Amino acid sequence: MSELHYLHGFGNEFESEALAGALPVGRFSPQRVQYGLYAEQFNTTAFTAPRADNRRTWFYRIRPSVIQGRYRPLENGLTRSAPLTEAVTPPDMLRWSPLPIPTEPTDFVAGLTTLAVNGSVPGQAGIGIHIYRANQSMQERFYLNADGEMLLVPQAGGLRLHTECGILELVPGEIAVIPRGMKWRVVLLNATARGYVCENYGHPLILAERGPVGANGYANDRDFQTPVAAFEDREGAFELVTKFMGQNYVCDLSHSPLDVVAWTGNSVPYKYDLARFNVMNTVSYDHPDPSIFTVLTSPSGQAGVANVDFVIFPPRWMVAEATFRPPWYHRNFMSEFMGLILGVYDAKDSGGFDPGGASLHNSFSPHGPEAAVFEKASHAELKPQRYENTLAFMFESRYVIQPTRFALQTPALQTDYMECWAGLTKHFGEAA
Repeated sequence: MSELHYLHGFGNEFESEALAGALPVGRFSPQRVQYGLYAEQFNTTAFTAPRADNRRTWFYRIRPSVIQGRYRPLENGLTRSAPLTEAVTPPDMLRWSPLPIPTEPTDFVAGLTTLAVNGSVPGQAGIGIHIYRANQSMQERFYLNADGEMLLVPQAGGLRLHTECGILELVPGEIAVIPRGMKWRVVLLNATARGYVCENYGHPLILAERGPVGANGYANDRDFQTPVAAFEDREGAFELVTKFMGQNYVCDLSHSPLDVVAWTGNSVPYKYDLARFNVMNTVSYDHPDPSIFTVLTSPSGQAGVANVDFVIFPPRWMVAEATFRPPWYHRNFMSEFMGLILGVYDAKDSGGFDPGGASLHNSFSPHGPEAAVFEKASHAELKPQRYENTLAFMFESRYVIQPTRFALQTPALQTDYMECWAGLTKHFGEAA
């Protein structure tokens, strides 16, 4: 198991060294760094961003990043970026069955499959939504995404993320965020792995504000963890795959790029155990808005309207009285992409929304509980109920989410999804 630091606040500075004395004291770029290391600054915001928003890390590495070959184009496979022009976006409610694990040798990068995007990579707004599927680790291959930070949500199988800052181990029920522009590789902890990725083109993810909830609740700063410095001093034939302006490129390396011996800063990868989320919920009546389950958010230029929110629906108590407890029928300004990590989601409990699957309800498309759930919830005895064995999530965005051509043509698209509401009947005139 890799060593970890606790983050203790997203705006704080952190530091770690794999060799004693590798981290300079008193200045970031001394004339000569200990152990013959090179100083290199890694900035994921503008130099002049306000102090509270500024993100940068100083690396002290064996070789500077400029030692690399010339890039050449690499096939994108099934990955896509915004703006999307290959398919027309329908207003239908959409749902997908889990995509199968490949049978051919496939690593994390090769197995990335884009289901939907919105916004614009050049405009630095919006997101890409991907499914990763892998049966092979990355050893001599590394990845860098220059278009956005990557939020990983494992659904099956564990991952060991080797990054420039160190190692993070990740299992279903946990998440990790890799900063935009960071180099990393993925080692599988099991024979296969599958999960979801939110590629965030916009403002870096931050903790959701608590508002009137006060000082405690939701996700707490102290529960986020960063890696301890761990470097690779390997020489040989390696390659770096870089995603830039929506296109994949690859260049040759003569060494591992994960050769950072020490680092200090606040633009670092981090992980979070979703079981540590402190759920807020109603203790009187009415089903509250799902925004109370927001773990991380990427703000847009409009207050209270997110580029993307990462929202979870974890195990919790439901105690609302005289209330229809499942999510009500609704049509939203925001667009909602949902995935299921484990168990059953309470609004879709008759099958079809399975772990590894997904649904998309775009802006103002109506959605809500299936017919059987409506009937059951309308007549249920409203005693305190514990929701167990469940963990669903949502990527919610102010921008319309556009499915890719693959997503609209794959056999995993459930053409009968609309039938889950077909049993809703007229009750007009019945006594409440």
